Amino acid sequence: MNSKVIRIDQLRAFCEEAFSRLGFNHSDSTIITDVLLLSDLFGIDSHGINRFKMYHQQIKAGYIEITSQPEIVMETPVSAVMDGKRGMGQLVANVAMKIAIEKAMTSGVGLVTVRNSNHYGIAGFYSLMASNEGLIGISMTNSLAAVVPTFGKTPMMGTNPIAFSFPAKPHPFNFDSATSVVSVGKIEVHNKLDQPIPFGWGLNSEGMDEQNPTEVLRSVFSGKSGLHPLGGGSEEHGGHKGYGFSMIVEILCSIISMGTTSNHVEKTAGTSGVCHFFAAIDPKIFGDSTAIQKHLENYLKEIRSSEKAKDKERIYTHGEKEAESFIQRKANGIVIHPKTLNEMNELSNELGMDFNTYFQ
Repeated sequence: MNSKVIRIDQLRAFCEEAFSRLGFNHSDSTIITDVLLLSDLFGIDSHGINRFKMYHQQIKAGYIEITSQPEIVMETPVSAVMDGKRGMGQLVANVAMKIAIEKAMTSGVGLVTVRNSNHYGIAGFYSLMASNEGLIGISMTNSLAAVVPTFGKTPMMGTNPIAFSFPAKPHPFNFDSATSVVSVGKIEVHNKLDQPIPFGWGLNSEGMDEQNPTEVLRSVFSGKSGLHPLGGGSEEHGGHKGYGFSMIVEILCSIISMGTTSNHVEKTAGTSGVCHFFAAIDPKIFGDSTAIQKHLENYLKEIRSSEKAKDKERIYTHGEKEAESFIQRKANGIVIHPKTLNEMNELSNELGMDFNTYFQ
């Protein structure tokens, strides 16, 4: 099977039907699909349709309880602790961020920490939920341990992304990044493409830098070694700073929620234990929100128009590339790799769907 350019409406129809056949109701299938497709539209191929096989495997392994409903176990006017009840991460996160938004609308700030959830897709989906309501949005999650501490060999933290979104025109400021040099998903994409990874992304099982993505993935999933924190494997280029950022995510997600730290995620049969953190902040608690937004927009314009480095044509601000990819891919479709197409075809067969009905 060759790569195919697939329209977004075809992918949506396939995903919604597949999740429905896995047991999710229509509303939940739509929410999960929204998260996956926004990733592909943004050009974040590692967390879009490429993740379908992983979710299917987690459902079969019992990590994900399809019909569960998250539960608030502690609450104040500005905060909540939520038990995700082993639900699908996108659904748990959607509920949690909505609660944070509601609290911010009422009290100016909403903070929600979540335990006992699952992988929730791209962190930026949820921070943008707040931004779309005129609020500052923050989203974080821990994950299966894949990142080694500075000078360490054993993975102790997840890739632990941080997303921060702030309303602005023509599009929000939107920063969404792993606190590791790279996400596991990008290693998986290189593996599917049979491409070596850049030196300094990850380690083999002996704790040595490795460019074969298969070997790095083997070290991650065996727990023998993993990825470098943001900044790399030494203090010389700031690896200790990435390690610290990862720990901040861990503390806000798994420690204050009394949840599972990354080094224990997916270590108990039938329980993933992924934890999240969400924040929504109303700019009005700092003054005129319109003036604050305009102040940011002016600064972003100044950054984009500032002097370029030699041989460089453009300075981007965070969220620009994603916004431009969204327009281009929505109009022209998304290129799906043959291995991902094969995975989708296999899933179709297992669920009793006709793959060719969706993708002629």
